[in-house]
Amino acid sequence: MRFKFCGDLDCPDWVLAEIATLSKITSVKMKLLCNQVIADLLGKPIDYNKVSKLTADAKYEIGDIKASIACLSFILSSAAKYSVSSESLSNELQQLGLPKEHSTSLCKSYEDSIGMLREELARRSLTLPSVVGLEWRVDYVLSSSHVKEIYEPYVHLRLKINDPDTGLTEYLPFTLTANKFKVFHHGK
Repeated sequence: MRFKFCGDLDCPDWVLAEIATLSKITSVKMKLLCNQVIADLLGKPIDYNKVSKLTADAKYEIGDIKASIACLSFILSSAAKYSVSSESLSNELQQLGLPKEHSTSLCKSYEDSIGMLREELARRSLTLPSVVGLEWRVDYVLSSSHVKEIYEPYVHLRLKINDPDTGLTEYLPFTLTANKFKVFHHGK
């Protein structure tokens, strides 16, 4: 069966296994646990002491806590990624075996934070370094100690690159022959 929150693919087996684990806590604690996971997805650290207290009644072991957080993180981030409505998400989670009260609690937290989740996921996705500057020089080599006559131009490029993740700027120097520069410049 295909699910919208999984990108119209089958739900991963490990998520199915963790649905039963998530069903052991109350729906109120499910909402509080979802809020911790959402905070983590938004860049704030999870309060593991609070999470441990939330899951103490269900007698979660440390592995169950980690798996539950991973499962909720997958569900919430995937639903946001694929723009799934809270109603559809609730229905799909119930089809997977999550009790209605639990899926309602999860979807309430999801609905309250969908805008912030989508912004954060968009900000984090596919951030590539950008070229912010370029220095160049062309040398025409007449000969060298290895070859008597060359008569070939070489293009020396020095790209100034800004890494969006770290904010650092670095330089990337390289040299191209005339033919390689033509391919680099025109892509032919």
